[in-house]
Amino acid sequence: MKNRRLSSLTFLVVLALWGGGVDRPCWGREKAMPKAHFVTAAENPVINSVAPEDNPENKLDLPPEMIQDSPVLQRWQKQIPNLLEDIQQDPSFRTRFRVGYNQFPSTSNTSGMGLGLLDWGIESSPLTLDADYATNFGDRQSGGLNLNYYVLPLGGYLNIAPLVGYRYIQTNDYNTQGLNVGGKIMFALSRTGAADLSFSQSFVSPGSENEVGISTLSVGYAISNHWRIATDLEQQNSKVHKDNRVGMYLEWTP
Repeated sequence: MKNRRLSSLTFLVVLALWGGGVDRPCWGREKAMPKAHFVTAAENPVINSVAPEDNPENKLDLPPEMIQDSPVLQRWQKQIPNLLEDIQQDPSFRTRFRVGYNQFPSTSNTSGMGLGLLDWGIESSPLTLDADYATNFGDRQSGGLNLNYYVLPLGGYLNIAPLVGYRYIQTNDYNTQGLNVGGKIMFALSRTGAADLSFSQSFVSPGSENEVGISTLSVGYAISNHWRIATDLEQQNSKVHKDNRVGMYLEWTP
């Protein structure tokens, strides 16, 4: 009888352990795993924020006023530029508008004036336009229009350009006009247009009896951000006569 009571008591203890809060052994089956909990954006504000580099409104950690006042920063926000390409293609010489005084030593040392436009760029191409006019208000006049094609990268300190255009020349008792062909060498001593030196050699009406060779040496130097002074030395050689010109100019660069 006593053994029966012990067996019943043992059975009740085992049953209580099996149905209670005590962990049951997991032999032969997997133990229940705790449920995974994923952190949401609402619980973690860092996830909900956009990284500065992914936010187009705030690519640079700078005050908005500084960005609005800087075209360079605005350009960098839209697209990061190719600096090497910019350096190669951005001209190291600038467009110049000029007006000045001319002296004609070979024509009784008379004097006059001169006007000019140099290296007017045609969009983003290596083509530039030159135009000039010089006179002593008498028997010396010359003027022309040339197209230059720079064969080297525009951002270099040295460049070479063949030129073609039209020119009119009146000197003493003769005059000529027609096709003008030749070449030009440009030494840009400063990429900002602060100083440069150029030499050109061209021929008006080449191959004809009225052919005239023109050699021109020009030097320019900046005196402010937009103003320069320049000097021209020009020699004209024809079958009839040899003439020269000295020009001193005030130039404006946009």
